[in-house]
Amino acid sequence: MYRPFFRQWERNTEHMKLTIERAELLRSLNHVQSVVERRNTIPILSNVQMDASGGKLRLTATDMDLAVVESVPAAVAVDGSTTAPAHTLYDIVRKLPDGAQIELDASGDAEQLQLRAGRSRFTLQTLPPGDFPQMTSGDLPHRFKLPAAELRSLIDRTRFAISTEETRYYLNGIYLHMAKKDDLEMLRAVATDGHRLARVELPLPQGAAGIPGVIVPRKTVNELRKLIEETGDDVELALSDAKIRFAFDDVELISKLIDGTFPDYDRVIPTGNDKTLEVDCGNFAAAVDRVATISTEKSRAVKLHVANGLVTLTASSPESGTATEEIEVDYGQEAIEIGFNARYLLDIAQQIEGETAQFSMADAASPTVIRDSDDPSALYVLMPMRV
Repeated sequence: MYRPFFRQWERNTEHMKLTIERAELLRSLNHVQSVVERRNTIPILSNVQMDASGGKLRLTATDMDLAVVESVPAAVAVDGSTTAPAHTLYDIVRKLPDGAQIELDASGDAEQLQLRAGRSRFTLQTLPPGDFPQMTSGDLPHRFKLPAAELRSLIDRTRFAISTEETRYYLNGIYLHMAKKDDLEMLRAVATDGHRLARVELPLPQGAAGIPGVIVPRKTVNELRKLIEETGDDVELALSDAKIRFAFDDVELISKLIDGTFPDYDRVIPTGNDKTLEVDCGNFAAAVDRVATISTEKSRAVKLHVANGLVTLTASSPESGTATEEIEVDYGQEAIEIGFNARYLLDIAQQIEGETAQFSMADAASPTVIRDSDDPSALYVLMPMRV
């Protein structure tokens, strides 16, 4: 007696019927489906959960470490929930014509989702929404807001230095923490892969005092950056020692944090480098890019010989030959010759918004500090190469 009743209730929770504009659905699906891994051993994790009620469709995707939830306006005829293959649904909606009105109907008896738009008809297999894992944020005692533009800048100027070496998992993210600078409290973001380091800071936002130092995973950073690309609103951050949540507009991202200890990065930032070179960043980056064309893809090594107001850039490879270019710089100290990975140099140069980049060097074997002459909030450290 109870079992059929339970089955009937279970089936009713999957009843859902709504109409939604293609552009709205596509935008939200684009956001959530990128969280879903292409290869999943757990079938439900390949799906996006859809909950329709109150004039909105709520889409949720997760990989168990990260969840993205976004709500979008819809004309809901029947409240309900279902799940459908995320990438397939996204590809279908993407290929439908602009301006299409899409009807989603999971009100039939079979475990299927009917999608109709104009003369197009699709039937997708669904899985029970009750099987979809719910990622709760738990208690997040620390809460503060950041303007979206500041958060974008914080991410852009650090994420290129995140390590991709999985064995050093504690470097696979951005270290977000509170720090002091000249007796002022700052919110600081740091990333390093052992070859280069990026450190960016801004005045500590109201409510961020006492936050624990947390490592935000690389995938979370990349998904967040896509989500906040177009918003002009503030982003609310809430965090604990184990999880972090970013919320803005009708979007929410919840993520686990990396359970590890970020190294004492201050130890690798030299303070006694006595050779200072100032160079037009745009000209320098273009010259590095040109001469690096000749270098081998593996090392991408470029040698800098600095003397008498000139830097001579040289690259060579046994297969391709050599390349040399000179550019004028502001430098009046003893000559120095130092080599760098060209890709790393260009990554840093791209983050410098001012006209002038400042290099502080010691010798050919010691780390070099690179700054934006117009922006004291960012600092980069680059290890040299033997060339």
